[in-house]
Amino acid sequence: MKLYTKTGDKGQTSLVGGRVDKNDVRVEAYGTIDEANSVIGWAMTLLQDEKFRDIYEELQRIQHELFDCGGDLAIVGEKIPYKVKAEMVTFLEERIDAYIQQAPPLERFILPGGSPQAAALHMARTVTRRAERCVVALMKQQQTNEVVLQYMNRLSDYLFAIARVVNARLHVKDVEYERSAIVFRDKNEKKGES
Repeated sequence: MKLYTKTGDKGQTSLVGGRVDKNDVRVEAYGTIDEANSVIGWAMTLLQDEKFRDIYEELQRIQHELFDCGGDLAIVGEKIPYKVKAEMVTFLEERIDAYIQQAPPLERFILPGGSPQAAALHMARTVTRRAERCVVALMKQQQTNEVVLQYMNRLSDYLFAIARVVNARLHVKDVEYERSAIVFRDKNEKKGES
């Protein structure tokens, strides 16, 4: 098997159900998800210490799910069952809720960084946000699996949460944005409850 096929030499690529230009909004969306997946893979190389085993294993699961996201976005007009399901979003929500308890309380915006590991996760988060914007652009033009958008939205929150946990486990303080107002409050505090 050869790695190159030459079928894209004229600027088009194959999808499930047709061929499109390589700069098509659909290709941009799943290509940016692939980019996010690659940055997560890089971050994982920095998280091989035993203290991050749980995070590492979850990120490996997420890498597979990102392939599922890309696969779903590569389907054009076909009646193939989608792979990305609501329970994948629920898993991320459950992990976010658990990780919030493992990091110091957050009131203000923080700067991306701290430790090299957290900085890499913040890089993955920002690429994931860009991928999310690409999926939004795709959904405005064409039919696709809407759960992919929910997944990407939740994934960026998850990456933010674990970046903070990684810093906490390494005893590295998050740096608050110096001109930030208090933007994160407890839900009960907002309602005036104690």
